[in-house]
Amino acid sequence: MDMGLNNKTALVTGSTKGIGKAIAIELAKEGVNVLINGRNYGEVERIVNEIKSDFPATSPQNATADIVDIGQREALFEKYPNIDILVNNMGIYEIMKYEDVDDEVWEKYFRTNVLAANGLSKFYLPKMLKNDYGRIIFIASEEAIMPSGQMPQYCMTKSMLLSLSKSLSKLTIGTEVTVNTIMPGPTLSENVHQIIEGLYPNEDMTFSEKEKEFMTTNLPQSEIQRFIKPIEVGRLTTFVCSPYASAFKGSPIRMDGGMVPTIF
Repeated sequence: MDMGLNNKTALVTGSTKGIGKAIAIELAKEGVNVLINGRNYGEVERIVNEIKSDFPATSPQNATADIVDIGQREALFEKYPNIDILVNNMGIYEIMKYEDVDDEVWEKYFRTNVLAANGLSKFYLPKMLKNDYGRIIFIASEEAIMPSGQMPQYCMTKSMLLSLSKSLSKLTIGTEVTVNTIMPGPTLSENVHQIIEGLYPNEDMTFSEKEKEFMTTNLPQSEIQRFIKPIEVGRLTTFVCSPYASAFKGSPIRMDGGMVPTIF
C-alpha cells in the first residue's frame, strides 16, 4: 500500500537501533527522507549509509545530537529547521525498585523521556501548523496505562507522554496536523534479545523456544505469546504518519499484544 509519504522529511529520535531504527526503515520504504538521530556520530552515519544503500531514491541525513542537551537540540534545529514528521522515540528504561528511585533518578527520567520530546515538539509544531500539515508521534508503552511496578520512574514518564500528546493535539483543531501516541507492548529489541539469550543459555533451545518459555513464565497475560517485532511497530507508525490516518487526533494507540485488559 502506498502511504502517500514520498519526499516527506522525518526526524526519528533514537533511531540507530531497536524500534527507532525500524521506524526509520519503514518510513524510508515509503520514500521518506529520514533524519537519523543518536548520540554517536559513527553509529548514526552507519545507519544513514545503510538506509541510503537500501533505499537510494531517498536522502537520509545524519542528525547526531544528544537531544536531552538544550544546546545540542538548538544546533539540531538550526541544521534542520523544517520537517514534516517528528517521531519522539528516544527514551531510557531500567528495572528499579521504588525505594531505590531517588529524586536524581526521577529528574533524569523526566528530562530524558519527557522534556527532550517536548522541546522538539515545541519547536516543530508551530511550523507544522503554519504549513497545515505535520505528524508528531510519541512512542510510549503499555506501561503508561498498566504499570507493572517494576519501573515506576519509566511508567511515570510514559503516562506523561499520553497527557502531553492530548494537550498538543488540542492545538491542531481544524488542521491537517496530528499528534498521537503509540503504545507498544514488550518488543524484541536487540537488548531484549540478549537478555532472553542470557536467561536461557541452553544451546539446544531455539530462540523461539526460549521466547515462548519466557512469555509463558513471565507474561502469561500476553495474547500473542511472543515479543512484538520492531518492524510491526515501524509499520504502524508509518501508517499513523500517513494522510490516511488524519482522523487519529490525540489518540493513545495500543499495540500491546493483548497485554492490557479492555474495560467496557
